[in-house]
Amino acid sequence: MGSDRPTHRTLLVLVAVLLGVIAGLVTGILLVVGGVALAAAFLGGGAALGATVPVVLVIERELGYLD
Repeated sequence: MGSDRPTHRTLLVLVAVLLGVIAGLVTGILLVVGGVALAAAFLGGGAALGATVPVVLVIERELGYLD
């Protein structure tokens, strides 16, 4: 079972990145629909991605999934 540990950890990091991408896309779409310029929406989506991934990783670590 020790060989499954790196795969398990990799999948959890990929889940964090996927959630970040989804949050970034939703943020960017909501900003564009709200009338913000496309460049600003792109930056806002990137900021949402950059903020979501570390938060999800911290939550996964605190729940004991990334031990």
